[in-house]
Amino acid sequence: MLDEFGSKNKDDYIGGFPPHPHRGIETVTYMLEGEFEHKDSTGAKGKMTSGDVQWMKTGSGIIHSEMPVMTNGRLHGFQLWINMPAKLKMSKPDYIYIDSDKMQIHKDDDKKIKVIAGKFENAEGPVKGHNVEPIYFDVELKKDKEFKFKLPSTHNTFIYLINGEIKIGEQTHDNIKDSTLILLTKGEELQVSALTKSKFLLVSGNPIKEKIARGGPFVMNTKSEILEAVNDYHNGTFVK
Repeated sequence: MLDEFGSKNKDDYIGGFPPHPHRGIETVTYMLEGEFEHKDSTGAKGKMTSGDVQWMKTGSGIIHSEMPVMTNGRLHGFQLWINMPAKLKMSKPDYIYIDSDKMQIHKDDDKKIKVIAGKFENAEGPVKGHNVEPIYFDVELKKDKEFKFKLPSTHNTFIYLINGEIKIGEQTHDNIKDSTLILLTKGEELQVSALTKSKFLLVSGNPIKEKIARGGPFVMNTKSEILEAVNDYHNGTFVK
């Protein structure tokens, strides 16, 4: 699941995301603009600023809040949910924090690529040995320039166009402009051409191929596991 959040109106975001639970997934929060403060049931606390990433493995269960530490200006970001395999769903919660100034970037005359996960040329993300072999790039492409990348043939991949207009591949397709999600077919050679100056996210991962049961903020393998998570939360036994 990919969730985009953002507004210039403080009344839209000032309420933030008060304490709420998660189990069985990883949440990858990427801030483009604005500032958030994170607190959770493990005692962890931190502030996310523009360009930062918080990669949270919720595992067996965590209760956290994400509240804005700004009263004006634009807030804009994304949260990606990555499913966890059954054998890891009840593991201990864990975090990876990626500060913007420590993120590896590839830059040339045509493009700028911030690497959150995976590798592009010599720029590599800090997440190593992940079971879905994730690729997560923030790509800025100049007008009339191309982005080419070889994807694993096993992976499912999508592009989220934040702004601009792009063309994918060589075949004719509908115009792709501003705030559009594009699901790609499996293949290795990805080619994106910028018809205007464009910015997009490239997200790719190896499917887990297990049954999925979702109930609100919980993602497990069976409905009974979802009910167990709900009962744990209401009984006060959610955080292990």
